[in-house]
Amino acid sequence: MTQPIPPGEPASVPTVTDDEAEATDQDKPFFILYLDGAEYVEELRRLSMWVEDLLLPVYGGEVSSNSPWCPRWREHPEAIAYLHGLWLAWQERTGAQAQPSDPAMWHQSYLWPTMEALRSPNGPFAGCKPGSHRPKERPEVEEDDYLTG
Repeated sequence: MTQPIPPGEPASVPTVTDDEAEATDQDKPFFILYLDGAEYVEELRRLSMWVEDLLLPVYGGEVSSNSPWCPRWREHPEAIAYLHGLWLAWQERTGAQAQPSDPAMWHQSYLWPTMEALRSPNGPFAGCKPGSHRPKERPEVEEDDYLTG
């Protein structure tokens, strides 16, 4: 999976020493879209367990044209990004360091806005149905002359 360039980062990164690279990796935010290879696969596996064992059984609700869900959600990068963020917030708001009101905060500030965006009729699962996945066509991007010149 191609890693997105974070806002404010240049398109090309100068070479750094091993010590600088280690410090840079520690400063990089932990987010699934920044991972690749085995790290990405393992994080997606862990995310999948949470989505399928907790999120969907408890919060999944009925699938309809007004509230779609794709059985092949792992093929929707946007959904992976949303769900990973939701899962990270879950860990923070329900872990050992959580405050008593943090689970309520997670529901209000993270769960419902994320599920509404994911399951919107215009969201990433639009056109998907139980037993049916519809790949999405992404917007075309033209090359800018100032970036190549």
